[in-house]
Amino acid sequence: MNVCIHHLNVTEMAELYLGAEAVLENTLADFEASETAVPGGTFGRTESPLPVAHWYAVSVRPRHEKMVTRHLEHQGLNHFLPVYRSVRRWKDRRKELDMALFPGYVFVNLNLRDRLRVLRAPGAVQFVTFQGQPATIPDSEIRALESSLSAGLRLQPHPYLHQGARVRLKRGPLVGAEGIMIRRKERFRLVLSIDLIMRSVVFEVDEADVEPL
Repeated sequence: MNVCIHHLNVTEMAELYLGAEAVLENTLADFEASETAVPGGTFGRTESPLPVAHWYAVSVRPRHEKMVTRHLEHQGLNHFLPVYRSVRRWKDRRKELDMALFPGYVFVNLNLRDRLRVLRAPGAVQFVTFQGQPATIPDSEIRALESSLSAGLRLQPHPYLHQGARVRLKRGPLVGAEGIMIRRKERFRLVLSIDLIMRSVVFEVDEADVEPL
């Protein structure tokens, strides 16, 4: 049996290399094209979705609300500590203090991948959970609190209230906010609640500014 060995010259080797490279490029192009050719959507590489931030309630040790918020501020984390003015009287003096509307809680707006940064705060205890997972708070409940404080309304703590005549504000800085209407001494008040922590606040409203739900 005769064996013929053909030695490639430099030109032939270059042509062979370029041919193989072209085949590889075409194969990759066909694969990339097939990623978008699947009926009903794209197949293959996809961009990771951006992390979504939600509002959560964090329980803290008694009288540690402001300490925790200072830590969150230093960490650059979005947080919310609603406060109200309260007068404290002693035998020889009186003083107005900023008190937490929801003692024992601080609200944070973040993606859960950052929760350890919150729990490292001195005085932070845990996220409020539901079925073992940190529970989100509806944006509407936080917006109502933020808007009422920004508008200068005098909010006061109120026993948790979840049953009663539900109404919606149809005008004013809190237009669209929903709550429970109560009447006390010829004055009407609206109760806003954070159902997750079973806490409420109250402020005075004009009866003409609300509509029943």
